[in-house]
Amino acid sequence: MSNLDAVTAWIENYRKAWESNDPEDIAGLFAEDGAYFTEPFAKPWLGRDAIVENWIKNADKPGTTTFEWHPVIITDEVAIIEATTKYPKKTFSNLWVLRLDNLGQARQFTEWWMQHPKS
Repeated sequence: MSNLDAVTAWIENYRKAWESNDPEDIAGLFAEDGAYFTEPFAKPWLGRDAIVENWIKNADKPGTTTFEWHPVIITDEVAIIEATTKYPKKTFSNLWVLRLDNLGQARQFTEWWMQHPKS
């Protein structure tokens, strides 16, 4: 189940979890059997507990990024999000593939990210 309101709420909660690294904030994003692909062809983190554990192991320090996004396409089954993440010395373009369940939690989340060349 995807619509702009559900996707917007999910991304706002994702940013909250990104900034807090709080296990409850992270867990609330994902279905119990959710899959998080950190790259399209990477082995996914499977299940809410594994997602929380791996997120925390790989967490960004709060307050180190800015993030802008917009939807590319949203259907009942999938949302495609284009975004830019800026760190102090790096910038990334992101393409996210997000599949939400009826509760607004991610069944599957895949990140495609590309670092901008240094200017």
